[in-house]
Amino acid sequence: MGPSPTDLPSRLLPSLEPWRDAAHWRIAFSGGLDSTVLLHLLAQLAKSQSLPALSAIHIHHGLQAAADAWPQHCQAVCDALGVPLIIERVKVLPGASLERAARNARYAVFNTLTEHNDVLLTGQHRDDQAETLLFRLMRGAGVRGLSGIPAQRPVGQGMLVRPLLNVSRAELEAYAKAHELSWIEDPSNQDRHFSRNYLRHQVVPTLTERWPQAQASMARSAAHLREAQGLLDELAQMDLAQACTAQDFAWLGLPSLAVASLAVLSPARQRNALGRWLEPLTRLPDADHWSGWSDLCEAAADASPIWRLADGELHRSTGRVWWLSGQWLRAPAIGADWQTPSLTLRLADNGSVMFSGAAPSGPLRIAYRQGGEVMQIAERGHRDLKRLLNERAVPGFLRGRLPLLFRGDELLAVANLPGLDGPAQGGWKLHWHPSGEDQGLS
Repeated sequence: MGPSPTDLPSRLLPSLEPWRDAAHWRIAFSGGLDSTVLLHLLAQLAKSQSLPALSAIHIHHGLQAAADAWPQHCQAVCDALGVPLIIERVKVLPGASLERAARNARYAVFNTLTEHNDVLLTGQHRDDQAETLLFRLMRGAGVRGLSGIPAQRPVGQGMLVRPLLNVSRAELEAYAKAHELSWIEDPSNQDRHFSRNYLRHQVVPTLTERWPQAQASMARSAAHLREAQGLLDELAQMDLAQACTAQDFAWLGLPSLAVASLAVLSPARQRNALGRWLEPLTRLPDADHWSGWSDLCEAAADASPIWRLADGELHRSTGRVWWLSGQWLRAPAIGADWQTPSLTLRLADNGSVMFSGAAPSGPLRIAYRQGGEVMQIAERGHRDLKRLLNERAVPGFLRGRLPLLFRGDELLAVANLPGLDGPAQGGWKLHWHPSGEDQGLS
C-alpha cells in the first residue's frame, strides 16, 4: 500500500528545511494540478509552522484562448487560501520550439522577481523527472543532461527549489481529490505533437505496464548520474586550477587558460574541464563541434587559431586560450583626436584612456596599429613596434586594439605596456581601461 495523501505535508517539510530562514517563498502557480497541490500544501503548513512569507506568481503566456480565463481562476484560488498573487503577462517569441520559447519567457520573469534570499518553489514531480530523462535520452544528452531536473538551482538573486520531485503525479491527484481542489487542465497537454506529451501519453504508460516501478527507477538513475556529474565537476575544478596560471595580461579581465596544462590531459578530460569553464560563458557545442577544440590545440605554434562558439570565440595566443565576446569581437574605430588630455578619453568599442601625471604637449591623438609603426626607445633608438610587442609576448588579438598615443606622426606611447607606456623620465603614463562589458552571458 502506497503513502497516504495525508502524509504529503510531513514528507514535504524535510525538503524545505534548508530554506526555512528565507525572506520569502514564492510559488510558481500555473493553476495546474502540480502547482495547485504545492500551493495548498504550503498554505496548510503555514497554519501550523513558522514559514517565510508566502506569495504566488502566475505567468500568462497568451498562447491559447483558453488561457485567458486562467488568471481569474488563479486569483480566486489564492484569495481563498489568503496567499497574495502576482500576475505577469509575457510575450512568447516565435521559434523552432514553442515549449522552449514559453519556458524562456517564464524564467525571464522568475529571474527578475526572485530577490536576494528569496526561494522560488515549483511543482515538478517524479513523473516529470522520468519524462525529462527519456526526452534527453532521445536527444543524445550526456551525463549532465541525463542527471535530470535538479532539486535546486540559482534563479535571479535567490534559489529555485523543487520540493515534489520524490512525489508521483498519482499521489498529487489523490491529495487534490481528498481536499476537493480544483485545477486547470491545459488543453495543450493533450497535443501529442509536443515531445513531452507524446512521452507522457504514449511511451511512459507502455513502460509502466511492463515495469510498474519504471518511473521510480528512472528517478533513481537520474540521482546516480547527478552524483557522477558531481565527481566530473570536482575533477574539472582540479584540472582548471592547474590551467588558471598567472599571466602578464590579467589586467584585461579576460578568462584564459594555459594550453600546456590542458594538453597533458586525455581528450575526454580536456573536454570535461573546458566544458565546465565555458558553461557560464556560452552555450556549449554539441559532440560534433568539439573538433574545433582539437583544431585549436593542434594548429602550428606560430598560428593564431580561433574556435567560434555560439556566444563568442576562443583564441589561442602566447600559449593560452582566451575567451572573447561582445566588443572584443568588434574592431575599434581607427582613432580619435584627444582635445582635452587632462580628461579621460572614451574610445568607441574599446573602453577609455587617461594619463597619470601631467599630459604631454599636443596635438595628441589615439590610434591603433596598422603595421610599420616605429617608436623611439631610450638608449635603444628607433625600434619597430611589431618587435617591441613580440618582446612582451602581447597576445595576437590584443595587438590591433592596444591604444597608441601619437603626436603628429610620432608614436609616443603604447598604453599599459611597461617601458612603452610613457617616457622613462617623463613623469606621465598612458593608462587604458578595456571594456567593462560582462564577458559572460547576461
